[in-house]
Amino acid sequence: MRRRPESEKALPQGQGRPWLKRKQRQALLRWGARSGCPLTYRRCLAVASAGRGASCRATAKALECATSTVVVAVRRYQEGGRQALRDRREGNGRAKVDERFRERLTCVLEGTPEDWGWCRPTWTRELLCQEMARRGQVRVSVATMGRTLATLGARLKAAKPIVECPWPSWKRQRRLHELKCLEVYGPPSEPVLHVDEVDIHLNPKVGRDWCLPGQRRVVVTPGNNQKRYLAGALNTSTGQLTWVEGRSKASALFIQLLWRLASQYRRARRIHLVLDNASVHSSKKTLKALAHFGGRFVLHFLPPYCPQGNRIERVWLDLHANVTRNHRCRTMDQLMVRVHAYLSARNVQRSASPSLRRVDLRRTS
Repeated sequence: MRRRPESEKALPQGQGRPWLKRKQRQALLRWGARSGCPLTYRRCLAVASAGRGASCRATAKALECATSTVVVAVRRYQEGGRQALRDRREGNGRAKVDERFRERLTCVLEGTPEDWGWCRPTWTRELLCQEMARRGQVRVSVATMGRTLATLGARLKAAKPIVECPWPSWKRQRRLHELKCLEVYGPPSEPVLHVDEVDIHLNPKVGRDWCLPGQRRVVVTPGNNQKRYLAGALNTSTGQLTWVEGRSKASALFIQLLWRLASQYRRARRIHLVLDNASVHSSKKTLKALAHFGGRFVLHFLPPYCPQGNRIERVWLDLHANVTRNHRCRTMDQLMVRVHAYLSARNVQRSASPSLRRVDLRRTS
């Protein structure tokens, strides 16, 4: 007695009247296995099970598919034989989303909806579908638009607020070039320092962090926010950072930094400071303090709204990333201990992300 194929053993027996003979079922299953198509083979299994007398619901449960899949497969077999069970999706024609569609979509994403006449500042998938249809492209669904955006590498990003420099481009570039030449070709005995101030808030800066699925990082914020201010100077040649702390962002903080630099660079005949045009850098108190130093400090102002020309801005970004973002300090003193420990470790290790240990924090406190 011949054994049934392994695929037919898993099919339900059923109580109905069989309408396919055993040899027909075996031939159908062998043909489906030789086709190499998983969808065609599943349809053959559905027809063979229904041909043994099993119900469509029992067959769908055994094959772990929808009942409609079994019904459609049986109907196809009864109308067109086993050739009707083949997967003909490859012959549906050209794909809707082709290379030309992607090129047009890339051009659309380079602008905003307001640039193309829509009364909305940001793009949505629905609006992109309408815009592509308005440009003569094929109309696609929202899900297809989402998959197309994924193939282009597009994703939702937060906008970056900037303030444009009021100077002409040639004037701004010339000023930055002059400051660059001062750093490269300046006398070694006259250090060039980039100066700027930064705010330290007790309220933590919320940032992204790696979490497991279903979890989210919780940051407890204090009821009343407190602030401290740092004024720092970065030596472009050695990478050494000098900073002072204050409770107000006034001229006294900048003057305190000047005294610290004067004591640190005693042998320097001149100290060049590259800074922005903040009011504390040109106030009456500051000018009086600069006159007291006898022209030892030379101020070089950056173009307005040009933070990319100040190299100490990178230090403050690293400070927020390594200390103040998502911090859990309860008091301002605890937070400032970590701030000073990070800046001290950065000077020692010459790294943007130094390895801070408990020993460093204990030593700083």
